Amino acid sequence: NLAAWRARREGLDPEQVYDLALWVFIGGLLGARGFYVWQYWGTRIKSLLDVFEIWEGGIVFYGSVLGGTAAFFLYRWLRPFPLRPMLDAVAPSITLGIALGRLGCFLNGCCYGDRCGLPWAVRFPRLSPPWYDHVRHGLIPESAAYSDWVHPTQLYSAIDGLVLLLLLSAYYPLRRRDGEVMALLMVTYPITRFLIEYLRSDEGVFFAGMTISQVISVAMFLCGLVYWVWLLRLPPGRYADTAREPAKGSTIAAGVA
Repeated sequence: NLAAWRARREGLDPEQVYDLALWVFIGGLLGARGFYVWQYWGTRIKSLLDVFEIWEGGIVFYGSVLGGTAAFFLYRWLRPFPLRPMLDAVAPSITLGIALGRLGCFLNGCCYGDRCGLPWAVRFPRLSPPWYDHVRHGLIPESAAYSDWVHPTQLYSAIDGLVLLLLLSAYYPLRRRDGEVMALLMVTYPITRFLIEYLRSDEGVFFAGMTISQVISVAMFLCGLVYWVWLLRLPPGRYADTAREPAKGSTIAAGVA
């Protein structure tokens, strides 16, 4: 496990990472599905039975962020750990989760892009989400075996996740303060997500010409910016350095909030 390996190197308890991963996974799944149900109630979700048909697709990444974050802090309240070092340890794993999750979206056919004629455009089979969408809008006949050609936005997002994984992994040893890696994720991912949203056709306008994911991207970017500015006001120092002090003859290892 990437996060557990980093935690061990940083003087954190890797067992807590495994426990935390389970909590965040469950919280993220509930949040992702719950957000989707809230967003599409009355359109794609029309009954209580539809709420539980998660195998039909229907999860929202930013919903998983909200649910996973709630689970993260609930677990920390029950079993305290150094906050900012742990955030940095798990941040690269989040981007890997984004990449793998978007591959799942591609296989399911959800989170599809707008129509295009690019050489790498893709088609999805009959009864897939884009096929239904194109039939509903009269873009293809109901007898069509495939949807029209669309942007593979799921693959764009998967590549985005891998690029961010490389970026965060490269920055990790260069950080001067704990928390900077998570701050970097909070200001970079919203930018790429905001731009990719322009190529998607499965979400309508929510506010000021933006989709709901773009609105949340703006909010996350601003939060990340404020968080990073706050970090810059702190003196340089990393938990890993203080955690090693006893081995060097120091008296105590200082914790980091």
